[in-house]
Amino acid sequence: MIGVELRKLALRPRVWVSVLLLCLLPAIVAVFLATADFAPPPGQGGAFLSAVVSDGSLYPAAALALVLPLFLPIAVAVVAGDSIAGEASGGTLRYLLARPSGRTRLLTAKLVALAVYVTAAIAIVVLTSLVIGILLFGTGGETGAGGQAAQVVTLSGTSLSSSSLALRLLGAVAYIVLSMLGFAAITMFLSTLADSALGAALGGLAVLITSSVLETLDAAAPVKPYLPTHYWLSWLDFFRDPVLWHNIDRGLLLQAGYIVVFFGAAWANFATKDITS
Repeated sequence: MIGVELRKLALRPRVWVSVLLLCLLPAIVAVFLATADFAPPPGQGGAFLSAVVSDGSLYPAAALALVLPLFLPIAVAVVAGDSIAGEASGGTLRYLLARPSGRTRLLTAKLVALAVYVTAAIAIVVLTSLVIGILLFGTGGETGAGGQAAQVVTLSGTSLSSSSLALRLLGAVAYIVLSMLGFAAITMFLSTLADSALGAALGGLAVLITSSVLETLDAAAPVKPYLPTHYWLSWLDFFRDPVLWHNIDRGLLLQAGYIVVFFGAAWANFATKDITS
C-alpha cells in the first residue's frame, strides 16, 4: 500500500509543481545576489546570505532558511490536506477502504508517503541550491594555506571543513524533515475531519499563522515552547561551533509529540468515521 501511495504522489502534477516552486525561490535569490555582486551586511537578510557570495557551498543552508518559514510548510499543508480529504472529495475513498488492508494501514501509508515527499522535496532543494551556489559563487577558493582544503565559516565565526559542513547539513535536513512531519500530522488530522482537501490545507495554514503570530506576543510566553513553529529555526544551531543541542533536542521531542498525538487523533477519528463520499 505504501508503494501505491508513493506512486499516486509521483503522478500528481501539483506535487512536482510544489517542488519546483520550492527550488525557484532560492534560484531567484541567487541570481539577484550574483548580479548585484554583493551580499547583505552580516546580520541582515536570510541566514548565510552574507557568506554565500564568497562561498557557494553554503548556499544549501541559505536556501533552507529561505523556504522553511513559509513556502515549505505551505507545500506540506497542501499535500497533507489532500491525503484523506482529497480521496473523499474525489469519490475514491470508499473504494480504497473496500480493500482488506484496513484503515490503519491506509493512514500509515499516507504518513509514510508524506515523509518521503518532505524528504525528497528538501533533498531536491539542497541539491539544486548547491549546484546553483557553486556555479554562481564558486567554493571560496580551491585550497587554503599550505595546500589544505578550503574551509567554510560557521555562524559562530569558526571554520569548518567541507566534510564537517556536509554532516551538519545532513543533521539540519533530518531536523527539518521531522519538524515538517509534526506539522503534516496536524494537517492530516484536519484532513480526516474535512471532506475538502482545500479546507484541510487552509486549516493547516491557519495553525501555521496562529503559531507564528503567537511567537511575536510577549503575553504568549507561557505557551511559546509548545507551539509547532517555536523550534523550527533551531536547525541553524547545527552551524554553530560547538553545536547547540539544547533547542535541537527540545525541538525533536516537541515534533515527535505532535506526530504521536495528532496521528493518533487522526487514526481515532478515521477508524470510526462513516464514509459517505
